[in-house]
Amino acid sequence: MQSYHHFTLEERESLSKKLKEGKTLRKIAVGLNKNVSSISREIKRSQNKDGTYHPWRATVLYICRRKNSVRQPLLSDSQMHHFVCDGLDKFWSPEIISARWKQAGGKGLSHTTIYRAIKKKRLPGYSPKTHLRRRGKRKASHNNNYASIKPVHKIHERPDIVELRSRLGDLEGDTVYGAIGKGVLLTLVDRTSRNLYVAIAPSRESEIIKKAFIVALKGVTVESITLDNGWEFAKFREIETEHNTTVYFADPHSPWQRGSNENINGLIRFFFPKGTNFLTVTDEELQNVVELINNRPRKCLGWLSPREFIYTKCCA
Repeated sequence: MQSYHHFTLEERESLSKKLKEGKTLRKIAVGLNKNVSSISREIKRSQNKDGTYHPWRATVLYICRRKNSVRQPLLSDSQMHHFVCDGLDKFWSPEIISARWKQAGGKGLSHTTIYRAIKKKRLPGYSPKTHLRRRGKRKASHNNNYASIKPVHKIHERPDIVELRSRLGDLEGDTVYGAIGKGVLLTLVDRTSRNLYVAIAPSRESEIIKKAFIVALKGVTVESITLDNGWEFAKFREIETEHNTTVYFADPHSPWQRGSNENINGLIRFFFPKGTNFLTVTDEELQNVVELINNRPRKCLGWLSPREFIYTKCCA
């Protein structure tokens, strides 16, 4: 396939000359090293009313077409602009906003358009650092430090119903660290609905973390819990007894085996960056973040939020 480039004035002059000589379009195309359809389109859109072709007039028309082909301002539609800003205020990702816009019957809004609008500062008050989960940075992987723990049940022993994500109550858990000596956040995510349960713990001591489970899972029916091998979960047998469930442990250095929990923990980091003093975070502040996350639409749920998914599943 020939590479395409715009006609130059010299090529237009040569085209005009060959037309006056009576040469066919195919021969002209060979002489100019262009596709015959390109020659045909150039003549059709730039010829005079009497059917003649003038290179200078064609060049002027070309320049006018190029000026008029400038991309329209991003998010120029007021309704679309309001919808995007409303989504960003909820800290939704551009992909979520685009999907919900389409679900509402809207057209012409892609996630790249939103990213581009933010980057080009077409949305005053919104920036990657303040409203995008990764703050405009590429996703980075981190290795977790594991202490020696001897699990009774490993992740490969989980029943099929857990793997299929076909029921509520199968949880994945981990801890999110704050500043040194400033507490941790226990996070538990339902594998099916992606609903988040959290509790703040003053430290990573296993006894304290065990009590945090009670706070986070108050009133929740627990079918299973999958954890990493951190020493803070050393009281897992007591956790099993307290919640009448089975605790499974992922393989060391395999965070993808708890993908749902790892994903949510990354989202939590947007609201509580590294170095956060969790001991100063109030229950109201924590619950506001949990509400934002649990009402955040997810691609894996067909763009429903965890709360909407649970409501749909329970009603069905």
